[in-house]
Amino acid sequence: VVAEMDVDFRTEKVEIFNEVWQAQNLGFYDPKFHGTDWKKVHEQYEPLANGASTPEELRRLLNLMVGELNASHSGVSGPAAGAGFVTGKTGLRFNSKEYETNGNFKIDEVINLSPASLMGNIKTGEYLIAIDDKKLEVSDNIDLLLANKIGKRVALTIASSPSGGSSRKVFISPVSLATEKGLLYKQWVNQQREYVSKISNGQLGYVHMLDMSEGSLNQLYLDMDAENHSRKGVVVDIRNNNGGFVNPYALDVISRKNYLTMTGRGMPSAPARVQLGQRALDAPTILLINQHSLSDAEDFTEGYRALGLGKVVGEPTAGWIVFTSSVQLIDGSAVRLPFSRIDDHEGKNMELVPRKVDIPVTLQLGEGPAKDSQLDVAVKELLGQLDKPTTRKGE
Repeated sequence: VVAEMDVDFRTEKVEIFNEVWQAQNLGFYDPKFHGTDWKKVHEQYEPLANGASTPEELRRLLNLMVGELNASHSGVSGPAAGAGFVTGKTGLRFNSKEYETNGNFKIDEVINLSPASLMGNIKTGEYLIAIDDKKLEVSDNIDLLLANKIGKRVALTIASSPSGGSSRKVFISPVSLATEKGLLYKQWVNQQREYVSKISNGQLGYVHMLDMSEGSLNQLYLDMDAENHSRKGVVVDIRNNNGGFVNPYALDVISRKNYLTMTGRGMPSAPARVQLGQRALDAPTILLINQHSLSDAEDFTEGYRALGLGKVVGEPTAGWIVFTSSVQLIDGSAVRLPFSRIDDHEGKNMELVPRKVDIPVTLQLGEGPAKDSQLDVAVKELLGQLDKPTTRKGE
């Protein structure tokens, strides 16, 4: 069944305004509204909303209104957009200076495990000359040329020089933007892991959590099992982690200590937890955070410090610490609703209060995979802890 409906925006915008205001009025976690006179805000913004001429203008006003609460996890978003065209990604990245100066697509990077990488014969320093026999000009948009090409056979013409010398065709099957972003992230993590191993002479392991989702938790388990049980200590990195809900589970595996050892006849000894299928790192750690560690990553930081698991290095977090939900509005848009207060172990509200670091380190402009001053300090500090003698109770 297909139906059409005409909507009177003059009537609809009044209803949407009231829905947003009332959602916060009844559900905002702080009954004092962070010191804001919420009824006065209604009086101030109602005539402005009535004057909005488009849904986009109305949403801008509603975001300003919600912003009066000065809370994180807030805002009004529009209805879900249509799919539009989908661009295929090759895994090639180009030298911006060469393009801006000479208009050539010089290959600067081949993302590991990307379609271009899997062919094995595309090298950095070479040039992309054509796509499906369409010779590239400086005005060409590669995204448009690869529109709706995901999973399809595409011919790339690769040459050793911009003039097309020694050119050859390479056939690939482009992937989605999300897939390419995932490959870039995995490549970055591997670079960080190799960096930590190198500067610690193989003594330390490294794990990074992209967010606090179930998928990232499962990846943490895999990384602990595959990469870090043989290390003397582990750098735990949650920089740029935008939150989620699994902080207690991640803290659990890091905080568990072994207390029994099992040894079968003729077999090597192993911690009982591991033998019985329970993950336990049982190694010293150090935590890396920055101002882009948000929400549940900040809960993780609070727990890490409260449990005395190790030192925290980097920059204070954002202070976006409140549980949130969303309320759908009549036009399909939605307003986020901070509804649950989070207190630290001392009973203090964590919202708008960044989690502190023990050792402050700010990344310098231009630092990249080859140099990370925050990692340098974290590794040095953790190695220093390993060098200190430890005593057991009763000794």
